[in-house]
Amino acid sequence: MEKLDLTKAYKAYYTAGNQPELVHIPAASFLSIEGIGDPSGQPYADKLQALYSVAYAVKFSCKTLGKDFTVAKLEGLWSFDESKYAHLSMTEASLKVPRSEWHYRTMIRMPEFVTAEQLDLAILQVLDKKQLLPVKEITLFQMNEGKSVQMLHTGPFANEPETLQKMMEFIQKHELQRNGLHHEIYLSDFRKTAPEKLRTILREPVK
Repeated sequence: MEKLDLTKAYKAYYTAGNQPELVHIPAASFLSIEGIGDPSGQPYADKLQALYSVAYAVKFSCKTLGKDFTVAKLEGLWSFDESKYAHLSMTEASLKVPRSEWHYRTMIRMPEFVTAEQLDLAILQVLDKKQLLPVKEITLFQMNEGKSVQMLHTGPFANEPETLQKMMEFIQKHELQRNGLHHEIYLSDFRKTAPEKLRTILREPVK
């Protein structure tokens, strides 16, 4: 049985350069769970555990049907109350909005053949085996970002404002406007990788 590797099948989606660039991102399907708060806190960790548990349950369900795949990279959409912090630029927001006020949608991309029925079954299986209550919040989320500016960030998350500043200058230079939520693709496993070696794609939908 051939195993589908999404990072290879959609190589352009999981690739970014060291300078800002304009790209077009096609629609895709994700397992998704939402929340508000500090990503270093326990509630976020619990939701992350639930998301991975369901992703692997879906994978094994598909494998029994002859459609195996590799669980893809973790991703996140991040936002905050822009009416409350309207005075902050994209770069300033990452520094000045309290971590407790950030809204996140944590995601793992799924193959096109994964169905809502398979997700429902996987959630029931994980609930039965692990009693992870956050799995009840997981949904199959469709995203179509389209035109976006992206750049590879290498190093600690705390240094992302430096990369975001370059992206903001690129957006302004090309007379673009932000048109969606800040998107991060974690090419490295931040639970196992030294901060200085982390590789993260930063992406901003624009129009």
